[in-house]
This record gives sequence, C-alpha cells and structure tokens, in this order.
Amino acid sequence: NHVRAFENTLVTKFFGLHCVKLTGATQKKVRFVIMGNLFCSEYIIHRRFDLKGSSHGRITDKPEDEIDETTTLKDLDLNFLFRLQKSWFQEFQRQVDRDCDFLEQERIMDYSLLVGLHFSETSTSADPQIGEAVIDYGNQREATPRLSRVDMDQFLCDPTRWATIRLGVNMPARVEPTQRSDCDSQLIGEPTGEFFDVVLFFGIIDILQDYDISKKLEHAYKSIQYDPTSISAVDPKQYSRRFRDFILKVFREDT
Repeated sequence: NHVRAFENTLVTKFFGLHCVKLTGATQKKVRFVIMGNLFCSEYIIHRRFDLKGSSHGRITDKPEDEIDETTTLKDLDLNFLFRLQKSWFQEFQRQVDRDCDFLEQERIMDYSLLVGLHFSETSTSADPQIGEAVIDYGNQREATPRLSRVDMDQFLCDPTRWATIRLGVNMPARVEPTQRSDCDSQLIGEPTGEFFDVVLFFGIIDILQDYDISKKLEHAYKSIQYDPTSISAVDPKQYSRRFRDFILKVFREDT
C-alpha cells in the first residue's frame, strides 16, 4: 500500500466509501467518498493553484477583477516560484518521484498538484526589518505584510511548531514572483528576485482518472488541433514525466 509505505506521500487520502439510502418514493441510494482536505487549517489560503504542467486551456476563465482567495488558478496563471529549505526540498523531490512512479504504474493521468499559499502576517513588534510588500496578482495589487528573516528563523526554531509541520502541510517557505514575456503559452515566467514568506499547503489530487478509451480518443482528437505536448490527455508515462519536470521547476531549493 503506497500510502502506508510513504507517510509523506502527497497523494490524496481517501478515508472511506459510503452509501446512504434516501427515504421517499424513489428509495435512491447515494454513494460518496470521504477525502482529506488539503486546506483544513487555521491559516487563510490567500492564493490557490491547480498545476498539471500542460498549457492548453490551463488558465482561469474569470476576469482579473473577479479573482479572489476562493479562485483556483491554473498553470498559465502561475506567477510564483516556490522555494523550500534544503532538507524539505530534497524530501519533496524524492516524494514527487515516488508518487509519480506509483500513479504511472496504476495507469493514472490527469492529476494535478493543488497548492495553497498563506502570506505570513507581520509581527506586532517594532522591528524595523519588517515591512509591507506589494504583491502583484495580475492587475490586482495588495499590500501584504512580510516577516523578517529573524522572525522566520524563530518560527522554524520553535519546537511547538514542529509537530504541525510536515511535507505539504503548514510548511514555512518563500515565494518569488515571476513575470512572463508576451508568449501566451509560457508556463514559467522570469524570476524577479523579490521574495515573500509564506506558509505552503500542497498535495496531488484528482487521482482516479485512468487512461481509458475516452482519454485516448480525446488525445487523438486534440492532437490534430493542438500541440500534442500542450494537452492534458496524454499517456500516463508521458504525463508523469511532464508533471514532475514542471513541478520540480516551479519548486526550488531556497539558497
């Protein structure tokens, strides 16, 4: 069992499959699953991204002035690089490889990495190193408090925090905003050199789609119209390789 073998797996956890029988004339049965919630936290999720590593159709259909904390953004909306501490980044690399190998063996594709960002709130102290940073979300610019490096180090050294931190959950990290060129299909923009302290949440979701006949037909049809490497519906081996290559470019070691 993959989940039992790797406690840090990023794959969505299912806790039960249930069925209830509704009362009334129809006596209809409703089946449902109980899954883990990546964003069940005391922290507010300020930005959320659903990342696959493909570009065709991978952009939100919301106007920029309607994008808010509840909007799930996609690959072409991504305007950050995620930077993890060395030990966490190394474990992240290993676990992404393990999870992708598992999903490939199970002939699963079309999954994605769901990422949530909480921008750290400022300390109440009068530390002059703490300032406000302006973060650009497309055309939206919001003043977001930023922790100093001293405060972040104190956060990491606080033993009471360790029990709540694990891979993909409550992870202190930094993000670096990026800027894209005029190329609409550019997945990863150029780093700006500016950094913001965040708490990260992430995991692999949508893991029930196998490469069945409908997906094979979708691949054949869309490959005629679009670049075959840009579409989501591809063979699990190709999907796994593209997914991990992309994820390990947007997640980097914090130096």
